[in-house]
This record gives sequence, C-alpha cells and structure tokens, in this order.
Amino acid sequence: MNLNRTVKLNNGLEIPIIGLGTYRMTNKKKTKQNVKQAIEVGYRHIDTATVYKNESEIGEALQEIFSDPNSGILRKDIWVTSKLSPSDQGYEKTLAAVEASLKKLKFDYIDMYLIHWPGAGGLKVSDPLNLEKRKQSWKALEELYAAGKIRAIGVSNYQINHLEEMKAYATVMPAVNQCEFHPLLYTKDLVEYNKKNGIAFEAYSSLVEGRLVNGTYEFQFVENIVKNHEITHAQLYLAWALHQGVIVIPKASSLQRLKENLGALDVKLDEEEFNTIISNTSENQERFCWDPTTVL
Repeated sequence: MNLNRTVKLNNGLEIPIIGLGTYRMTNKKKTKQNVKQAIEVGYRHIDTATVYKNESEIGEALQEIFSDPNSGILRKDIWVTSKLSPSDQGYEKTLAAVEASLKKLKFDYIDMYLIHWPGAGGLKVSDPLNLEKRKQSWKALEELYAAGKIRAIGVSNYQINHLEEMKAYATVMPAVNQCEFHPLLYTKDLVEYNKKNGIAFEAYSSLVEGRLVNGTYEFQFVENIVKNHEITHAQLYLAWALHQGVIVIPKASSLQRLKENLGALDVKLDEEEFNTIISNTSENQERFCWDPTTVL
C-alpha cells in the first residue's frame, strides 16, 4: 500500500491524497482516540474546520503524538487542514479566526486553510456583499500565507463563477478547492476547470454520508465490480475518486473502517469500470450537503 501517495499543489507542496475527515466528531474522548488511531495506521492528513468545533481535541491528540518519543511522528510529518467559518468572513475576522485556530490546534502554522463557503454568515445567498466579504477574507489569507502562518490557502464549495472572479482580485490562486463529490454528484466540468487552472480538487462526502455503503443505494453494476476486485463498497467509491487524482477525506469512527478506507489506495480501476460507474449513476445526480450554486 502506497501510504505516501500525494498530490502536488500549485505552490510545490505535496498533500497526502487520502486523509481523515472529522465532520460531526464532537465527542472529545472519541475524537482524540480516532485521530491517534488514524495516525497509527498510516494517515498523515487530518481535515477539520472551525464549524466542526473539534480543533482543540485534534490539537491535543497530535501534540501527545508529537511529544511521544516512541511515535516517531513529528509536526512536519502531518498535514492539517482547517477552514474559515461563514460567520468569520471579512478581513479582520479572518485574521482573528486563523489565530484562534492556531491556538486551538497548538500550532505555529497550519498546513492549509480554506474559505469554507463562498457566502458570508448573516447574508442571503443573493446579497452582492458576499463577493466583497470573500475578497476581504482572501486578502487576509494571502497575508497570513506570506507570513508563514499558513503553508497553503484554498477554498471550499467554490463553483466555476466564484473561481473565475478570483482572477480579478487574487494575487495567489487557491491551491485546493474542496467540494461535495461522488458518483451521484459527478461535477465533471468543475473538476476539469480546477485541473486546467492548477487547482487541486478535493472531495468531501465521498460516500454520501454513508448512503453509498449502508444499503440506501444498491447498484448491480457496483456489486459486479466489488466482487471482481474483492473489495468493499467504500473502497470502490474512494478508488473511483482517487482514479481521477481527487483528494479524499472520508470519515471513519472505528479502527476497522480507518484501515478499510486506506485500502482504497491499492484498488486499480480500469477505464471501463470507471466509466460504468459514471454511466449508471448519471441520472441520479443529487446534492446531499450545502448547495453553493446559488451564492452570488
């Protein structure tokens, strides 16, 4: 298993192509245990956000690992991403939010920091002030990036129009765009746009919050591929994204699932299998999380 598989970003840094998602991890004890287990079995990429309210627990777990001489893990070995809350959009608020995240994580720097949402808290999606807010937020992130407080800056849930407008105000283009992405939401145009513009694409909700693996959706063509490769459904869907060079951050709350998700790195789909998944799910396109397409 190639646990060192990475994606090279537009600033030269390399991000592990698979990480641990921590959305809805709110139990302090379980969160710390989960992070420690993930690092133990080979994860080197942890994804969090201000709105997840678990940065402190993640920071504590990692600091305990770093301070353990038997772990062999140093700060430089782990990639941590956090994100700006919509309520913190704006120049001054962004500066303060990043400092707060640094304090909670107990870090001198954050590997990557994303604007979580193209809209600002308290504004309607149609409010033109959303643009001004995200422009000011990006200005703050560029300054923090230049100061070394953040090693890479990016966005989340940005659509093509949001990325296009950045060309008029950004001096540093995003390293990553993290969006909902799975066979039931195959946003090919967005993925190709990011690739063409040197922005790495990262998927969240790769398993549709469990719906693709808990029996909610049953596809015979999937059963055939799973049987052929002798893999699990989760490994198949993660491998489908990895096949495209997409970064994935699946959540896993047990040691077994943590190991299972890493196993997706060993799955090699051929083009016929990859296209079979797309052709058989193209009529079921649906968003299960936030819909950023209406945010001005």
